[in-house]
Amino acid sequence: MNGRHLTSMMLIVTLLLPLVAGSSLTGGVDNNPDESEVPFSIIERTNPSVDGKDWNIEIRMDDDVYANGTTFMITTQVCTNDGVCDPPVPQEAVVDGQNYAISIKPKSDHTYVNWRVNAEYENGDKENFPQGDWFKTWSSCWLNNDVWGGADSTDDGCKVGGDNGILPGFALPTILGSIVMAIAYYRRD
Repeated sequence: MNGRHLTSMMLIVTLLLPLVAGSSLTGGVDNNPDESEVPFSIIERTNPSVDGKDWNIEIRMDDDVYANGTTFMITTQVCTNDGVCDPPVPQEAVVDGQNYAISIKPKSDHTYVNWRVNAEYENGDKENFPQGDWFKTWSSCWLNNDVWGGADSTDDGCKVGGDNGILPGFALPTILGSIVMAIAYYRRD
């Protein structure tokens, strides 16, 4: 399989994975790190996340990890109420000694903010926390398994903005069109 085919297939899998993975979540229940299993602790985190307002997180690296020259990268991914997740974005953190802080503005009609910590050790080894999944902060208005929840929700949508998520629904046809184009491109070769 050449590089273009592999890239096309990875794009398709990346776009479809959040639609499948999102269905088994318990709405409104954050996924937080167990501090006995990670090399950091949370100093501050905005909870819940709110559409268009700063979502902040600051973590503190454990003393022994800091002493051995480890560095952190915090990666985020915002998912919307229509089941679509943005690609993961490595964030530029403000580093103050052992503390790493980031701030992002979640888009309108988002369900939650996924986040993870990527550790790079002095010897070049890398490790994700959590491995294979994400920590998760739910928004103030989320949709999960056809049930709305959160402080800014109503029985049929979100209080904020009054459009009840009409605009973000535009993303699904765009993504489906991209998948069709990727398949057509894949078959063309």
